[in-house]
Amino acid sequence: MSQFWLIPLVVLPLLAGLALWQWHRRRKAEQQAALMARALAERTRHLDLFAQELHGLGLSLMGQGAESPDARVESHGRSLLGLAADVHDVAAQCAGPRVLKEENTALAPLLQEAIDQVSLALSPGQRQWRVAPELMETTLLADPRALRGAIAQVLTRAVRHTRDGDPIALHLVRSDETVAIVVEDEGAGFTAEDLRTASDKRGTRGLGLGLVVARQLLHAHEGDLTIEAVQGIGARTWLTLPRRRLLAHAS
Repeated sequence: MSQFWLIPLVVLPLLAGLALWQWHRRRKAEQQAALMARALAERTRHLDLFAQELHGLGLSLMGQGAESPDARVESHGRSLLGLAADVHDVAAQCAGPRVLKEENTALAPLLQEAIDQVSLALSPGQRQWRVAPELMETTLLADPRALRGAIAQVLTRAVRHTRDGDPIALHLVRSDETVAIVVEDEGAGFTAEDLRTASDKRGTRGLGLGLVVARQLLHAHEGDLTIEAVQGIGARTWLTLPRRRLLAHAS
């Protein structure tokens, strides 16, 4: 009995040592997780840069194909755009949650920047861009960089599935609960199987042309991206947002 007072002297150091060991173990796990996160972010950044290079080269080849007697030039451009889309989608699946910097965003300059970006890379090839006047008078609550990126991906998809001189139309659709930027083209459209794949969050096999990224950006805005297409007729792509994000529009 007289030796019971020795128990705390033995147990307390053991408990302290156990707590210290657990702290070091947890600290090491946190450091390893941070290193893995940084490595993943760096790998994603490199994939994005690689996809951008492929994307620019693919559009350039498509544009040159419009004036080349060799039909393979344009075909190679489409193939590169498909590869760029696959790389974009892999990078998107590796990326973390999208963080938005929302502000009052006028669509007129944003749409013009997206169209200019795609047109410049496509030159000397051309598309007939038909932008509804109401879009040029619309203001949304959105992250301008993210929304411009999503629109540029959708426009590039439309370019890939159309030919030199074909029209690509953009207009606004409003309902009680949503507002949508709609992009229509008269390109090849998708087969039924390809449409199911394009709606699959696991990837698009390039057929959605980076639309995994665009869909993520729309989801971050509490919206969605959907495609309606008929093979041989064309496609309609909806960039849909909650109606409350519509701040101003043409009456």
